[in-house]
Amino acid sequence: MTDTQNHPGDEPDATTSTPQQSDLDYKINLLFGGSVVRKDLVKAVKGNAIVPSYVLEYLLGQYAASDDEATIQAGIDAVRKILADHYVHRNESELVKSTIREKGRHRIIDKVTVTLNDKQDVYQASFANLGLSGVIVEPATVKANPKLLVGGVWCICDIEYFHSDDARVVPWILGSLKPIQMSSFDYEGYLESRLGFNTEEWIDLLIQSIGFNPEMFGRRAKLLQLVRLIPFVERNYNLVELGPKGTGKSHIYSEFSPHGMLISGGEVTVPKLFVNNANGRIGLVGYWDVVAFDEFAGKKKRTDKALVDIMKNYMANKSFSRGVETLGAEASMVFVGNTSHNVPYMLKHSDLFDELPESYHDSAYLDRLHFYIPGWEVDTIRSEMFSAGYGFVVDYIAEVLRSMRNTDYSDRYQQHFTLGSDISTRDRDGIHKTFSGLMKLIYPDGKATPAEIEELLRFAVEGRKRVKDQILRIDSTMAAVNFGYSDKTGTWHGVTTLEQDEYPDYYQARSPRTDDVVSTDEVDATDAEPTATVQPSNAQAPQLFEGHREFQENQRGVSYEALLMPYLRGASDITIFDPYIRLPHQGRNLVDLLALLAASKDPADEITVTLVTKEVRGEYEQQHLLMLKDIQDSAATAGIQFTVTWDDTIHDRSIRTDRGWKLLLGRGLDIFQKGSGSPYDLGSRRQEFRQVFAFGITYINEGDGDS
Repeated sequence: MTDTQNHPGDEPDATTSTPQQSDLDYKINLLFGGSVVRKDLVKAVKGNAIVPSYVLEYLLGQYAASDDEATIQAGIDAVRKILADHYVHRNESELVKSTIREKGRHRIIDKVTVTLNDKQDVYQASFANLGLSGVIVEPATVKANPKLLVGGVWCICDIEYFHSDDARVVPWILGSLKPIQMSSFDYEGYLESRLGFNTEEWIDLLIQSIGFNPEMFGRRAKLLQLVRLIPFVERNYNLVELGPKGTGKSHIYSEFSPHGMLISGGEVTVPKLFVNNANGRIGLVGYWDVVAFDEFAGKKKRTDKALVDIMKNYMANKSFSRGVETLGAEASMVFVGNTSHNVPYMLKHSDLFDELPESYHDSAYLDRLHFYIPGWEVDTIRSEMFSAGYGFVVDYIAEVLRSMRNTDYSDRYQQHFTLGSDISTRDRDGIHKTFSGLMKLIYPDGKATPAEIEELLRFAVEGRKRVKDQILRIDSTMAAVNFGYSDKTGTWHGVTTLEQDEYPDYYQARSPRTDDVVSTDEVDATDAEPTATVQPSNAQAPQLFEGHREFQENQRGVSYEALLMPYLRGASDITIFDPYIRLPHQGRNLVDLLALLAASKDPADEITVTLVTKEVRGEYEQQHLLMLKDIQDSAATAGIQFTVTWDDTIHDRSIRTDRGWKLLLGRGLDIFQKGSGSPYDLGSRRQEFRQVFAFGITYINEGDGDS
């Protein structure tokens, strides 16, 4: 986010059919030309074709991987024609069959699944949309594409027709088959081009590659999105994400990569997932890089106890048994599901795994999870969140990530930091795998500064701590752990989860053995992440807090009432220094504070509020002046004399009062993330229901005023 802290959607809409290319988009095309595509083109060509995004991007990558508008338009037309001519719609399958018969040979795009007919000793293909089955497939084709046997693969196929008088002979013949995915790429070129981007630009490129507009996400929100990619880049990575509906939990696993398989949680069986002992055929884990379980949550869902036991063994040891033989596999396991209750409810009444089926609500299973994505932090997907910028063609980045599964960066933090000594081997494995995955995604050459490494290490520790802290609620025999790390000076850095900071009373309430373990926060208060709760205005606190507080991105429970008003209440002269009261949402933030000041004073009293800010010049100057005049007129009716002083030299943001308090505001008043925009969003009515950006605030008592 730039210093102006603009939010998308606050400026007048200038959208055209051809999005304005940003500086980042220009650099992306310059360094990765031919491997990137404009992400909004998928919608332009998809129409009513029910195919994964990677299929469409494969085609777009062949014809429209350019920033030249004429080439893009020609590419779109070409892809549309290919889909119109060759993609098989289920309701048109008979027409396509007729076309094959009349022409003798026709190319189609369809999902192909192969089975072995052991009675006739032949492989036979089924076509999902065309509705054909029993089509003979050469063994060499199956050997080259083993995923045809498990789950099926989207392919471009040439189908031939030759009728025979023998009713046992299938007249359909597979002339050729090509899976829709890349066959090769230049990995060294990928690493070299990465050097042309700084860290923020590279993360934004990855977010655009997923399909999202990075301007709509803060740093923490971007990292949460990238964690969803770790199973593709890290072998045997076990990930869980539980949260509200509509946050895109399963999208990446169904649309992002031809190496991932998304299955419904209710469709999981031992033969399908691991091995069919009847015929010895290996299941999904033997062929796919990622197996994701959709709709995994549901307390009352029936589960197969044998499956749970095999899964626990596989997640811990990367192996499973086939009769007397033990087999290994590399597939990462992802579990996604919806929650029915909010976080404080779950913390008060049960735990954050509350929604899982009973057989999986088990400490031995949960302890195998490497990271818990807090789905309640992920924003509900809205149309303005999708990107119109350039990102990697999906099958290109999918191949890059797959190739990096052989790399291990889990030790790259060790020359700068040391994990806490009481962190168990299993906890350490989870932290290592998450850290390694994020390093591969963001710093694929393995080189990063100590500050960059610390950011990823802290994030990895938090994700594993979220898992372990909930296990402590379920299993009292588990030993509590102080999660954190030491730097080279020996300074200890404790790590907390965001929900621990937001709801400390509920978070600790059910944890066993809390009397036996002193938390990191109590040991070293200077290192602890403070909670969002400031002393309520109606409490008779003996003394207001002095010092610095930090708030994490996505934290809730923060409001001007709790954060600022204890220090402003009773003041008659207040000066706000903020150079960026420019955009409508920033004006609304100021009005929210003025309304609190007005409500807190005697109606018969008047107070003076002075805003020191930078003057806006140019196109939006008049709009800016009108906004401030409206605020001034409105404030006057409530007994607040609001004036504006221009100062183009200021940069730091603070509030000063005639009672001696000085509040240093890292982000000024602009601490709240943009909400959904719906008038029915609770966050538009009460600040404590909104998520915040990461920010800090320092309280300094400079005078002898009555504080």
